[in-house]
Amino acid sequence: MDYLRKIKETDMNGNGEADEIPMSIQNAFLPYMFGPAFGLDLVSGYYADDAGTVHYAPYEKDAYKAYLSFLNGLYNEGLLEQEFASLNRDQIVARCANDQTGVTFDFSWQMSTLYSAQYESYKADSSKGVIVGAAPLSGEHEGFYVGRNPISNIFGINAKSANKELAIKFLDYAMSDEAQDLYVWGMEGLTYEVNADGERQFLPRCTEDTIWYQGLGINAPNMPSQQSVPATDVLLAPWHVQNDREFEEPYIRAPFPEVYSTEEEAEISGMYQVDIQTYVDENAIAFITGTKNLEADFDAYIATLESMQIGEMLKVRQAQYDRFANATK
Repeated sequence: MDYLRKIKETDMNGNGEADEIPMSIQNAFLPYMFGPAFGLDLVSGYYADDAGTVHYAPYEKDAYKAYLSFLNGLYNEGLLEQEFASLNRDQIVARCANDQTGVTFDFSWQMSTLYSAQYESYKADSSKGVIVGAAPLSGEHEGFYVGRNPISNIFGINAKSANKELAIKFLDYAMSDEAQDLYVWGMEGLTYEVNADGERQFLPRCTEDTIWYQGLGINAPNMPSQQSVPATDVLLAPWHVQNDREFEEPYIRAPFPEVYSTEEEAEISGMYQVDIQTYVDENAIAFITGTKNLEADFDAYIATLESMQIGEMLKVRQAQYDRFANATK
């Protein structure tokens, strides 16, 4: 907060105007940035504690109220801007290009490839970043970053398929080491080369023409794939890779697992979860901006979640987590 106040009160870009914006952050990223400091995984929503008990972060009465109260304080002080709920990435990029913002939050990939790249100083010397990652914020709880599940998407086979065995063979091969190596890197001499240190590097055409690159089937969307850190790192500036190692990777916590639903669980989730999430999202903005008063209205918010059957949803997620935990012992 001291840093945000410094940005607000100082002509940091030296243009003689009070046009500095302390923090430019999309509403969707507020939970990523601030939730963990209050012990909340608001990214997954549902999460399991060390004892294996599943919680719903926006239903954690004391911690979630403290999180909202903190953001409301930022909002009232002008450290979280008035238009945060509608702010988009393009607007933040424009602010970086004008050297107006002090803090943002986004996926690591954007650090060098998008945000730092807006600054003239970085265009002249890209050996160190302008917008750089930092360790997660901590409060009463030690901060963390919510990671991604290593497998992208869940794939299934139509129960009426006449070629179930062939489909299973395809999915099995698609996740093999051989197929994943081709999927991530392509073919030596065409898409990548091996340098003198034995490390792979993409050839220039891959980095210059992603349409050609993906046309070969490399990193194509909607295919079974595993996230590849090495194939990402070679596309990033060395300082960016080092930053990830030091300030992000040590703090990553696994998200709530993706688990198939039973028919009954799917029916319960279909009845309640969308409405619950919509209600939570709308009230988060209302509490942060002060259109709803935390002291007067928060108990009613909790009571409404209970009337919307958050208890039934917690039972569903607990059963799913228990199946996951038992299957991965």
